[in-house]
Amino acid sequence: MAEAQTLKPIPKDQEQVKVDSATRRAAVDVQLPDKVHTWPYLVRAEFISGCVMILALLIWSIVIDAPLEEPSNPSKTPNPSKAPWYFLGLQEMLVYFDPWIAGVVMPTLIIVGLMVIPYIDTNPMGSGYYTWKQRRFSISTFLFGFIILWVSMIIIGTFIRGPGWQWFWPGQTWDHNRLIYEVNRDLPDIFGITSNLGKGIFGAIVVGGYFALGGFGMFSLFRRYMAKDFARMSILQFAITQTFVLIMVALPLKMLLRLLWHIKYVWITPWFNV
Repeated sequence: MAEAQTLKPIPKDQEQVKVDSATRRAAVDVQLPDKVHTWPYLVRAEFISGCVMILALLIWSIVIDAPLEEPSNPSKTPNPSKAPWYFLGLQEMLVYFDPWIAGVVMPTLIIVGLMVIPYIDTNPMGSGYYTWKQRRFSISTFLFGFIILWVSMIIIGTFIRGPGWQWFWPGQTWDHNRLIYEVNRDLPDIFGITSNLGKGIFGAIVVGGYFALGGFGMFSLFRRYMAKDFARMSILQFAITQTFVLIMVALPLKMLLRLLWHIKYVWITPWFNV
């Protein structure tokens, strides 16, 4: 049998060194503050990061030549004629809504929605630090509105929309002579409603039903999964949150109706069409 190895005793001086090291670490931990000021600790790091990013963009712009087109010719309109990339989301919404809704109402709702966030956000958690677990609804709503809706419409307007603002899948050739025989129809026409009054009443019922059912669904979800946030909200705060979320969800639903079933309008009135 192998002889058992005996553990050598640790000299007293080494034990003292370990005790002193532990004491110093504990003293350092006590001296470190629990919170630090934004200036200079955070602002300094952000400023350095911004300088590095600007330097990288500067080098990139010097090394790579940006493709420039020929000088503007007022007698020749390019096809497709596209807005700058940051406005392509609005131009894409023109396909699904009336111009004054896509160009005026929707951008106004976006701005107003961003303005009311501090007044309807009753969650005290996640202030001053990054967290997903404590801010699931807020972060998910932002990602849905910005990444899924706004950025996706910019990508569609940039890479998918070709001549005549027609839909071209990636890899398809942009044929300027391409013709698509598609008949757009309104939702009341599918149900055989032809009178203007009937279309207005039918559309009001559909839109009102969407907000009623959607509101009940949000109420149930908040009561079940976000009971603490729901308890902190007033009726006005919840109503505003509910309205903006349902309007935001209505945009991709309207896009699907137009792209899949060629339904142009749901609610037709003499003053506006939705």
